[in-house]
Amino acid sequence: MPRINHQSGFTLVESMIAAAILSVGVLGVAAMQGIALTRNVDSTELTRATNLAAEMIERIQYNRKNIAQYAIDTSNATPCPQSAVTQAEAKGDCDQWVGLLNNPQASGLVNVRGVITVPVTPVGILGALLNQYPVTVAVSWTGAAGETKVARPKQVVLTTTISPE
Repeated sequence: MPRINHQSGFTLVESMIAAAILSVGVLGVAAMQGIALTRNVDSTELTRATNLAAEMIERIQYNRKNIAQYAIDTSNATPCPQSAVTQAEAKGDCDQWVGLLNNPQASGLVNVRGVITVPVTPVGILGALLNQYPVTVAVSWTGAAGETKVARPKQVVLTTTISPE
């Protein structure tokens, strides 16, 4: 009587196909990990810049009687324009904010520039009637360069309306 050999299991070809499919999946996961790391760095920078801009808006809101004193451009090395005698609070706010922007360890950002735009008089008929000033705080910086990306300029702009008392 002839003997029939019924062996079951994986063949070499099946094993190689399974290994190829697994390696493609592992490469996809590795690529996603790199993208996730890059996006995490981007979101950290965006959060820091937004916090810097929001902090300055809060300082202006607190000292809204002197709103016109907050027009600042920190792109150059000139000191804050406020008078330490007549506008001590605005001068202190400006000095502290510029200090944060110019300290990479404090801000966590590279090549930071802050610009605060406050018009001298209220804008428009409604602004004049309600004594409202549009305030714009812009923080720009050079984004971090990663292994796969080039450092590029980024900017956060926050705009609000403040009414002095």
